Amino acid sequence: MNRLAIFDCDGTLVDSGAPIYAALKASFERSGFAVPPPAVSRRVIGLNLTEAMAALLPEATPDQHARLAEGYKEAFKGLRAAGEVEEPLFDGVLELLDALEQDGWLLAVATGKSDRGLKHCLELHDIHARFVSLQTADRHPSKPHPSMVEQAIADAGSLPETTVVIGDTSFDMAMAANAGAAGIGAGWGYHEVMELLEAGAIAVADRPLDVLALIREHIDG
Repeated sequence: MNRLAIFDCDGTLVDSGAPIYAALKASFERSGFAVPPPAVSRRVIGLNLTEAMAALLPEATPDQHARLAEGYKEAFKGLRAAGEVEEPLFDGVLELLDALEQDGWLLAVATGKSDRGLKHCLELHDIHARFVSLQTADRHPSKPHPSMVEQAIADAGSLPETTVVIGDTSFDMAMAANAGAAGIGAGWGYHEVMELLEAGAIAVADRPLDVLALIREHIDG
């Protein structure tokens, strides 16, 4: 049976916090709402846009949440067109992908990004073709629902017990647990270590290259 490593994108593969916050700020300002501080905004990265807006502004109506989500999309699109979106790979990510492939793991992505946003991000770094399955918020319920993991497992010919999810938020770890897969926290991302463990992570890596050792210890071993 194939072994599958599923990666979150924002905060795990790439550091996209700055453009995400810029688009969020623009959307809130255009709608006349007070802009949440960066530390608060980071808490919802990984959710789909409508749920993220609802978490940031619970007193608003569903229609307002939807409009904020659309405003975010437009703002992000504008930032990208202006060449102001930088989503650098975290140091060690390429080496981790290489090592996992050498160990025989298939690779996939499960992200709150859109299909278009994920494609652009992965192609920018020339890693799009490395993933056998790409699951996004365009076709699935928001994390921590297990749908994205379940579809990636089906695409890869894997099983929950031969699948690991690597992600930086409690949503990722809960998604993995809900799908019956193992979760390894990306401690270099947007949620704290204790949150990742409490959400179901079997371990938390301090940096990308630590993930391989944790997989070998907790899964292969």
